[in-house]
Amino acid sequence: MTKRLILTRHAKSSWDDPLMTDHDRPLNARGTAAATDLGKWLASRGYVPDQVLCSDALRTRKTWEGIAPALPGTPALDLKPALYHAGPDVMLAVLRHATGDTVMMIGHNPGIAEFANRIVARAPLSPDFQRYPTGATLVVDFGIDTWDAVTWASGAVDDFIIPREVMA
Repeated sequence: MTKRLILTRHAKSSWDDPLMTDHDRPLNARGTAAATDLGKWLASRGYVPDQVLCSDALRTRKTWEGIAPALPGTPALDLKPALYHAGPDVMLAVLRHATGDTVMMIGHNPGIAEFANRIVARAPLSPDFQRYPTGATLVVDFGIDTWDAVTWASGAVDDFIIPREVMA
């Protein structure tokens, strides 16, 4: 059996209000457009999650809200406070409790970049992969039956994209 992970960093957020807490920052206009375009790209490729593990920060939730309308069905959204600025070990622990066959995880840098680098057996050739810019999305497959069996360096990269490559 195969499990698939869609790993997305939140889209571009707004810094307009200096008094706003980091947790409550929304997306800016570019981020909102990027999330919509990412959703269309995912749907066009058949990358449709049946479970979404999402940081509870506003910008990650808004990223999902931008992506979701383009996808068929209604994947279950599971807000995970532990994913807010999580490091790779926490992200792996959260993923090991996933129940879907195709799981989308939406999180933050720098943890998501390190997680992406550690979870794949071979990194994609994109020069953007190491820095994992806002909206970066990795699709990676694992030859496992259950998520509790996922280990570092075990994923096979299926795709990697950044918003400027898909923006309409």
